[in-house]
Amino acid sequence: MDVAEKIRAEFGERVDLAFRSPKRLYLLVGKGDLPAVARFLFAELGARFCTASAVDTRAGIEILYHFFFDQLSLMVSLRTLLPKPSPQIESIAPFLKGAEWVEREIADLFGVEFLGHPDPRRLILPDDWPEGEYPYLRSSD
Repeated sequence: MDVAEKIRAEFGERVDLAFRSPKRLYLLVGKGDLPAVARFLFAELGARFCTASAVDTRAGIEILYHFFFDQLSLMVSLRTLLPKPSPQIESIAPFLKGAEWVEREIADLFGVEFLGHPDPRRLILPDDWPEGEYPYLRSSD
């Protein structure tokens, strides 16, 4: 069974799969399911966590967690949309230590609150940066 089939077997319709190329798979996941899917990719299927990224869109903050299957040369990106003005999601850092700093960076730049993060201190913004101001958020839509 290939990676897409294993994901579909485990999560069914809770995950929307979209291949952009034979080596690039996007999974649209609800924010409540994202930690379980990330844990499955990492712990059960052996994917390597690469990084996470965020994009400010008119609909909300899109978070993408990127995983790679080295032997398959397959990149899998988990996508979820967090509503504004208070974007929140459960952190994956408690079980995936490599996500700690990138989640802190996204919190600083976009204002995303990563619930359950083991170290939610600022990472790149100075301590005197104004609360509620985030450099990568649009000023208005």
